[in-house]
Amino acid sequence: MTDNTPNLFPAGGAPAARAQDFANSEMFQKLFREGMDLVEETAAYLDGPGRDDSKSLDRAGALSYATESMKLTTRLMQAASWLLAQRAVSEGEMSAQDATDGKYRLSRDRPTDGLWPEGETPPAVLMDLVRRSRSLYDRLKRIDDNLYVDGPLEMDTNPVADQMAMLRGAFGDR
Repeated sequence: MTDNTPNLFPAGGAPAARAQDFANSEMFQKLFREGMDLVEETAAYLDGPGRDDSKSLDRAGALSYATESMKLTTRLMQAASWLLAQRAVSEGEMSAQDATDGKYRLSRDRPTDGLWPEGETPPAVLMDLVRRSRSLYDRLKRIDDNLYVDGPLEMDTNPVADQMAMLRGAFGDR
């Protein structure tokens, strides 16, 4: 899969310098607004029409709804926290060096599919919010990885080849 995230960060620049450049970019401002808008839209749905949607489901469907909405909320809160940390850098409330700390980094999202019981149709609005939150989180994760990598950025990485190389290194050519 090709990463379409623009390379805004100076190759080989220090992570703090890249973080500062990104935090002051127009791209960040757009991502911040998109992320916060999605958080607000999701909260409005879950606190309003989503309650009605969940009540219309059978017991197994309601459990799936609850699980999916918790995962959605967690994903969006992690994204919002990351965006707020970057905004703090932009506004001078946090140093770019502090933003490189692991506690401000995004972890890999582990989406699970197949939560819905056979024959139960998940609410379309919920699934649209899930899809959009995954897309946003994936973009933020790619940016996070590019911002905070030490050394030159690798734009054409192959995760499968990287994993295979690590396995070969660990197990030799057995």
